[in-house]
Amino acid sequence: MTDPSKLAVAVVCSSNMNRSMEAHNFLAKKGFNVRSYGTGERVKLPGMAFDKPNVYEFGTSYEDIYRDLEAKDKEFYTQNGLLHMLDRNRRIKKCPERFQETKEQFDIIVTVEERVYDLVVLHMESMESVDNRPVHVLNVDVVDNAEDALMGAFLITDMINLMAKSTDLDNDIDEMIQEFEERRNRVILHSVLFY
Repeated sequence: MTDPSKLAVAVVCSSNMNRSMEAHNFLAKKGFNVRSYGTGERVKLPGMAFDKPNVYEFGTSYEDIYRDLEAKDKEFYTQNGLLHMLDRNRRIKKCPERFQETKEQFDIIVTVEERVYDLVVLHMESMESVDNRPVHVLNVDVVDNAEDALMGAFLITDMINLMAKSTDLDNDIDEMIQEFEERRNRVILHSVLFY
């Protein structure tokens, strides 16, 4: 597969704000057919106090969240990077989306932490089988901060680029994961599930 747009890819984090959106941005720029999601009940962003996060419903636009934080304390949310992140996000898509609510099908789903991976696998296993189309669910651990999200986006893009070269992903993926793990010194979780 040499045309990256033929591979349907989803990137999933908890709130569809930082890690999944950074990877979404990178993959889209490389021409991939990519969507991004969160698995949480709601979108949570750091607040002015550790125990008081800003909480939004999935579907609240990045623009509305940006304006809300800007109105609360523009200087604080500029310094901690949230307004910059939201500015990037609103240029990519309208709003954070919840993975459990999508009907789209993918060839590869990449999660960024084991807890999110477990939720994606649990959701996929609970779905009624439609057409037995395989989907590869992979986890690449990425710490939830701006710098690590950037590095994670590079790693995820590198891994998806490798997989996009395959003419038979279902047969080649185990070998590709092993090669990637050795080259990048990372452990990748992998499950094959079916739509």
